[in-house]
Amino acid sequence: MGKVRNVLFVMCDQLRWDYLSCYGHPHLETPNIDRIAARGVKFNRAYCQSPVCGPSRMSFYTGRYVNSHGASWNFVPLRIGEQTLGDHLRPLGIRTALVGKTHMRADYMGMSRLGIDEKSSEGLFASQCGFEPFERDDGVHPSSSHDPNPKYNQYLREKGFEGENPWEDWANSAEGENGELLSGW
Repeated sequence: MGKVRNVLFVMCDQLRWDYLSCYGHPHLETPNIDRIAARGVKFNRAYCQSPVCGPSRMSFYTGRYVNSHGASWNFVPLRIGEQTLGDHLRPLGIRTALVGKTHMRADYMGMSRLGIDEKSSEGLFASQCGFEPFERDDGVHPSSSHDPNPKYNQYLREKGFEGENPWEDWANSAEGENGELLSGW
């Protein structure tokens, strides 16, 4: 196998293709996404497998329909044994990680039935949908993160965004008509 190049797969909740300037929106400007699109692949016929975000993500990870992989709602575990992109790439020496919100839940009951220790290497990958653990926040609000001080908050503070929870205060907010900070929640 030749040298593996980096792959960045960006998946966003509620981001419509027709709201991106690289797809021709007449007013909205998305320069960072446009630069990524110009250097990568743009899909013109991509369809979502589920209107619910968690099952849709599991379809991306597995390449299968929701009725096939069984994760039919947010927080429904992806069954143990479902092969994901991470599972297929890892044996080739390719590292993969999930970052951000995934709604992925480990199938601890399935792992228990099969005698898989969740702290083992196999259990760790199974509990992370076949990917390496990195930075995940599967809650609706950043304060519900499993980590009381997520790396993303640390990153935002290093960039000068102050506050108890910069992710909530700055990254998921907008500026109002009078310059006031509006919560994205």
